[in-house]
Amino acid sequence: MNVQIINKSKHATPNYETDGAAGMDLRANIESSIVLQPLERAVVKTGLFIALPIGFEAQVRPRSGLAAKKGISVLNSPGTVDADYRGEIGVILVNLSKEAFVVNDGERIAQLIIAKHERVSWQEVTVLSETERGAGGFGSTGV
Repeated sequence: MNVQIINKSKHATPNYETDGAAGMDLRANIESSIVLQPLERAVVKTGLFIALPIGFEAQVRPRSGLAAKKGISVLNSPGTVDADYRGEIGVILVNLSKEAFVVNDGERIAQLIIAKHERVSWQEVTVLSETERGAGGFGSTGV
């Protein structure tokens, strides 16, 4: 699948690091470092602009290494870049650790996954079909 991209950053265009990778790393494209204090959040720009075909979205997800090692995550995970959005991709990073975290220019801050999605037409009814699970949720299937 071909996707149009404008890369106004100082960094290489995102790519898949391995043949089996689902996501591509997004890098911070910033003039000066950003210090995220514990529980602080910031929108970090990437310098990337894309044009997705209708029926697709770009999902911005946390990088597992940053999450596990530093407590850094994407706040609205996954963030969605809609097919009709043409602005710069920004990543809402949050520091969930107890220590300050410095975001430097070029740092890999998130991953981008392109996913197909469907649009629905609601069919209003008065009763839903029965299932074994029913209305059970929030841990109702486990101990």
